[in-house]
Amino acid sequence: MSEPTALEREADAIVEGARASLVDCPCGCNRDATAPLFEEMPNEELLFDVADLFKAFSDTTRIKILFALMGRNLSVNEIAEAVSCSQSAVSHQLRTLKQARLVRAERSGKNVIYALSDDHVYTMLAQGMTHVCE
Repeated sequence: MSEPTALEREADAIVEGARASLVDCPCGCNRDATAPLFEEMPNEELLFDVADLFKAFSDTTRIKILFALMGRNLSVNEIAEAVSCSQSAVSHQLRTLKQARLVRAERSGKNVIYALSDDHVYTMLAQGMTHVCE
């Protein structure tokens, strides 16, 4: 078996962090707890909401923003610098991420500080990285 690449090691570290944060998760993020969710087809409205959530992940700039916010809170200026985009482009993408409830915003003086909404966002990113690295 070959040595894992840097990307695979990074993905593994992200997944391990996400797993650590899911111990006894009250929403049932582990397979045993979520099994009842898949016993029958969810209603159309719920399926529509899930599809909208995944649409929010369909843009590379939005994914970069989410990764920039992992473990730290940033202003629009700091996010723009981290993802090498204009402030205008970042603001536009943040609006989509806020609507999908993937990020939250808090005013700090004249600045608005953004953060990931909760550990589930971290977990979804980690699982995505694991999936594409397999």
